[in-house]
Amino acid sequence: MKVESWIFLGGVFFFIPVGIVYGYMTNWEEWVGFLALLMLAGLSAMVGWYLLFTARRVGPRPEDRVDGEIHENAGDIGLFSPWSWWPLVLAGAAAISFLGIAIGWWVFYVGAGLAVIGLVGWVYEYSRGDHAH
Repeated sequence: MKVESWIFLGGVFFFIPVGIVYGYMTNWEEWVGFLALLMLAGLSAMVGWYLLFTARRVGPRPEDRVDGEIHENAGDIGLFSPWSWWPLVLAGAAAISFLGIAIGWWVFYVGAGLAVIGLVGWVYEYSRGDHAH
């Protein structure tokens, strides 16, 4: 994970100078691009720091070592729900919410309500019904 963390941390040293050059080239009159590039540098720093911290805690993975074999990374990686419909509900809620920003705030509130229902359903998916633990 150290390679990934240094790639993201390297983005800080790229985006900050690019943001300053962008601000200079626009005579500091266009603030959105300048601030967006500085925030992008901050986001890159946060992701890079997290990956570096996690790499120190977890240790080297098989893909990080030169002598790593494919079979060392075999097995379950995580818990995924292939039968879950809640991500589709959340995607529809996001689409309705973005549509509401464009055409009317009342549509946004409908999408936000649907998003709350979808998020609660997704979080508690394994707490009720056939798949309860």
